[in-house]
Amino acid sequence: MKIDHAFYLDQNTLRIARGLLGTLLVVPDGSGNRVSGMIVETEAYLGTEDRAAHSYGGRRTARNEVTYGPGGHVYIFFVYGMYYQLNIVTGPAEQPHVVLIRAVEPVEGLEIMRTRRGAMKDKNLTSGPGKLCIAFGIDRGLNGADLLDGRIWLEQDRQFKDNEIATGKRIGIDYAKEYAAMPWRFWVEANQFVSQNRER
Repeated sequence: MKIDHAFYLDQNTLRIARGLLGTLLVVPDGSGNRVSGMIVETEAYLGTEDRAAHSYGGRRTARNEVTYGPGGHVYIFFVYGMYYQLNIVTGPAEQPHVVLIRAVEPVEGLEIMRTRRGAMKDKNLTSGPGKLCIAFGIDRGLNGADLLDGRIWLEQDRQFKDNEIATGKRIGIDYAKEYAAMPWRFWVEANQFVSQNRER
C-alpha cells in the first residue's frame, strides 16, 4: 500500500528521515515492471536555516521551487554534471525541507538494475544517491512528481528498532560550517547497501 500524504506532512523532518528507513521505493519501468528497493540510508535537509540546503537563507529558484510546496512530492537535482539525486519534500508548504535518499537495498527488478548500471557486484548497484537514480531510471522528468501517482511512490515494508539504526553527520557538505556536523544522516547498521562513505 502506498504511503499517504499525512506521513510526509509531518513538520519534524528528522522523524521522517528516520521513518523512511525500511520503506520500499517503487519506480516502475516503461513496461510497468516494478523496480523497487528498501531505503537503508537518508539525510535530512532543514530548509532556510540549514547551510547545506538549497533553500538556505530563503533562496528560491526555478530549480528548488518544488521544495517550497507541500510534502509528498519529489525533488530531483543534478550534481557534478553526472548524477541525479532523489529527494522527498517534507512538511507543509513554504517549509522547504527535504530528505535525500542516499541508498536502497534492491528488492524487485534486479535484472533491470543490472542492465542500467552495467557489470558490477550487486552490492554496488544502489549504494549511493547517484547510483540508485541510475538503477531506478530516475531523472529530472520525475521532478515535482506526487508520491501518490503511478510513476514513483513509497510503500510500508519493514520497521527497524532503535538499536538497528545509526546516525551521523551528512556527507560532502564541509562548506556548511556548523551545520556540517549535524547528525542528520540515518542508516541501517550492518546493511551492505549503505553508501561507502560511512562514519560510525
